Amino acid sequence: MKRLLFLLIFGVTGTGILLALGTWQVQRLAWKQGVLADIESRIADAPVDLPAKPDPDRDRYLPVQTSGNIGTDELHVLVSVKRVGAGYRIIAPFITTDGRTILLDRGFVPDTDKAGERATGATEVVGNLHWPQEVDSFTPEPDQSNNIWFARDVPKMAAALGTEPFLLIAKSKTDPNVAPLPVDTAGIPNDHLQYAITWFSLALIWAAMTGFFLRRGRAKDKG
Repeated sequence: MKRLLFLLIFGVTGTGILLALGTWQVQRLAWKQGVLADIESRIADAPVDLPAKPDPDRDRYLPVQTSGNIGTDELHVLVSVKRVGAGYRIIAPFITTDGRTILLDRGFVPDTDKAGERATGATEVVGNLHWPQEVDSFTPEPDQSNNIWFARDVPKMAAALGTEPFLLIAKSKTDPNVAPLPVDTAGIPNDHLQYAITWFSLALIWAAMTGFFLRRGRAKDKG
């Protein structure tokens, strides 16, 4: 009898914990969906003037519109685009009409166009401010000799091109052969539904196994 009581308590406790974890992930899913909806709404807002001192918390994804000149220097960030393949993000200095120099993410070119010439000079850019967090302890150092970067390391790129430490990611075309890769929420992880399904599935399995062992224990006691 004591063994059956232990199995019952153990089973109910374990099932309850797993159900609580699943419920927590459902709540996290609702929270994350709200966050993503806010970000998407912010991305799609009407563009404003470039802030005097962009802040990574306040101004992340802020839509801006500015005019100036695209510099001739470039940094090339290795990326892959679905249904296209490997290529590079083109990062260039952009000198605004009021004399500021900022980082401009012009967009994507295929690997074969890495060394191609691109339009520079006066233009107007519409895009979003961003501080992408793509660097970790496993990110290789840039291959300076071949101008290949493996992540958008904003501080290092700003130092290399002598710009302010933030990116303006173009939504508008700055060259016929450069495809803009505007910011969106696709790269923001939202795995809470999968986690919830996992926890609820484990709870079901735990409850079923508890029932199985209880039935077997009762059968042994009767035998």
